[in-house]
Amino acid sequence: MAAGSARIVRYILFASFFLAVLYFASHSSYEGVQLKPSTFGVSPGSSITRPDKSSDDGSGASSWGSKPDGSISNSPGSAKNSPSKPGAGSPKQYQDLAEAPMALSPSDQGWNDLLGTAPGPRMNATFVSLARNSDVWEIARSIRQVEDRFNRRYNYDWVFLNDKPFDATFKKVTSSLVSGKTYYGEIPREHWSFPDFIDQDKARKVREDMAQRKIIYGDSVSYRHMCRFESGFFFRQPLMLNYEWYWRVEPSVELYCDIHYDPFRFMAENKKKYSFVLSLYEYEETIPTLWDSVKKFMKNHPEHIAEGNSMAFLSDDGGEKYNKCHFWSNFEVGNLEWLRSKAYIDFFDSLDQDGGFFYERWGDAPVHSIAAGLLLKKEEIHFFNDIAYYHVPFTHCPTGEKTRLDLRCHCNPKDNFDWKGYSCTSRYFEINGLEKPQGYEEQQE
Repeated sequence: MAAGSARIVRYILFASFFLAVLYFASHSSYEGVQLKPSTFGVSPGSSITRPDKSSDDGSGASSWGSKPDGSISNSPGSAKNSPSKPGAGSPKQYQDLAEAPMALSPSDQGWNDLLGTAPGPRMNATFVSLARNSDVWEIARSIRQVEDRFNRRYNYDWVFLNDKPFDATFKKVTSSLVSGKTYYGEIPREHWSFPDFIDQDKARKVREDMAQRKIIYGDSVSYRHMCRFESGFFFRQPLMLNYEWYWRVEPSVELYCDIHYDPFRFMAENKKKYSFVLSLYEYEETIPTLWDSVKKFMKNHPEHIAEGNSMAFLSDDGGEKYNKCHFWSNFEVGNLEWLRSKAYIDFFDSLDQDGGFFYERWGDAPVHSIAAGLLLKKEEIHFFNDIAYYHVPFTHCPTGEKTRLDLRCHCNPKDNFDWKGYSCTSRYFEINGLEKPQGYEEQQE
């Protein structure tokens, strides 16, 4: 009996000790490591926005809404303030975007804090991918790259566009990988078809001729629809009307380095409207009359040509001929309100009426590049040396060993395309009077 009483007393003492440890841990130890805004240099009282992962049906799917004519609203906030819209709640209302400083170098506070949610405001921005259902595993690879290297700390949305309805597998896989919300849109037929003014017989003969000459994608109808869509319609989709900034991501791309800051916010604070990581010369056989159409536009719309533009990037003789330099548009971080401007819409409509998307094989890369080169001031275009990127067959690996080590890069600098003879990035540095990164000479061959 005495032994049983002693056992009960020991149980009571053990339980009391255990409860005391739990109480101490929950009320003392946790408070000792609690993260506060000041930890990251955020001023007291400032707020940090964390997007809600949830959505109406759990998948983040959204309907297209109205505006079947593809009309565009240029007024700020016209489609962005409704709580039911993607992007709603983005802290565009912040007056001082610098209240939470970005860590742009290893000497900045918070540089190595790559876990958890990043402090500071968020831009009204989204990733956007044009993909088919069959691309699900290739786009999953791209999402993983973007999330691991950047977005898991920032939780930006992702818009997926397709000329066919997305299936359940695509939605299930992609929504499980994205830290922000996901939205899925079907492209209307008028944005993915031959315009009425295109001579179908003439277009068919062009495709047959290009196939015989073995021009890449020369016989593809879908590739031409894609180039025209990316040139003039992706930013008109109802889902995209809710945003001011976009980052284009394609299937099977890689990001080789950590991204320590918010490129959207960098673009906004530095008054940039278009950016790139790779540039090269276009295949001349695909754009024989593109520059003629551009010169016609410049003659008809001199009011749209920006002072201090980047004509010297596009032409070696002041605009008489096109040197074929362009920014590789499968990577872009850009301003959607610029693409919705009258200047850009007039530019696209003028080129579209000339029919070169179908009578030749005009790509969206030279179209975007020429528009940025002529309609923007040269300082509004940015080169992201610190965003390491691969899309077959070219690699952008940041120039400078210190930069690569600081960013935990895993790319081979010998693969960097920036300073090779077929790249136009040197020209971009020269026309902007920029000093090339240390070590670029070693990568020229």
